[in-house]
Amino acid sequence: MSLQDDLTAVQRCIDDLVRSVGRLEQQAGSSLEIRRVRTDADHLRESVALLREAAPTLRAQKKPELVGIPDTPYDSALWTDSDDEGLGARDRHAP
Repeated sequence: MSLQDDLTAVQRCIDDLVRSVGRLEQQAGSSLEIRRVRTDADHLRESVALLREAAPTLRAQKKPELVGIPDTPYDSALWTDSDDEGLGARDRHAP
């Protein structure tokens, strides 16, 4: 399934949810709990609309290129001027 197909399927499900919440509100009356569920369903609808708008840019994002790290040991000359962690320079000793 493509991204657009998945978004369309989600949109249909949310539309069904909104219709079901509307029927439930007609049967049970308008209460705080029903209003919360209706508001949540409306937020879902808005979020999917925003996701649908962003879908072309989501598709265009490339995966980061992997950088291979060789298994061969590093050249010890890279570390000649470095301090040993916590010990200071090579010619000094820790207190």
